[in-house]
Amino acid sequence: MNRIPIRFGLLAVLLVTLFSGCQTAYYDMMETFGIEKRDLLKKAVTRARDEQKEAGEEFKDALTRLQQAYGGTGTDLEKTYSKLKSSLERCESEAADVKKRIKDMDRVASDLFAEWEGEIGRFSNPTFASDSRQKLFDTRSKYQQLSASLRSAEAKMEPVLRSFQENVLYLKHNLNAAAIGSLHGEASRIETQIQALISEMNSSISEADAFIKTLN
Repeated sequence: MNRIPIRFGLLAVLLVTLFSGCQTAYYDMMETFGIEKRDLLKKAVTRARDEQKEAGEEFKDALTRLQQAYGGTGTDLEKTYSKLKSSLERCESEAADVKKRIKDMDRVASDLFAEWEGEIGRFSNPTFASDSRQKLFDTRSKYQQLSASLRSAEAKMEPVLRSFQENVLYLKHNLNAAAIGSLHGEASRIETQIQALISEMNSSISEADAFIKTLN
């Protein structure tokens, strides 16, 4: 018996399920493989945390390049601009990935808590129902704190990116020694923004680590 058509058929079903936007079908399919919503939530939180780490590294790299540019003598400006532009593009990409990961994480969490809440009504034992409801309340509270922390760090990316974008654009329009000299005043402001962003990212990453431990 030829298994190739069957495999392609299964793959097609999987792709349709994943990209149709039908979360219920997706969850049902995952459960057939023994993967529950809590497992998906743990993976989503882990991915969001990892994206925060990667974004933090890119912003650190961008800060280093900015400091090098501000401390330069005005030579090799084309090379400086190219490096800064590449750093900016990576930061923008990482920021977009962070937003997507947090959005995915919140969707899975919302679905998990909705299912949990609905299942509590199936208990005939009032002690079980009360205990489960308290666990739901505690877990949801911890998650809301985590989500707020991640979104706070995410929100701080935008003004940093805007400042970075303006400086890179200014360099593009002024590829000369005077441009570097006039940017010195911007250095401390952008550096402060990036340092604050990295600090907040580290804080939200720690909260993600703590939340993941509660799901083990």
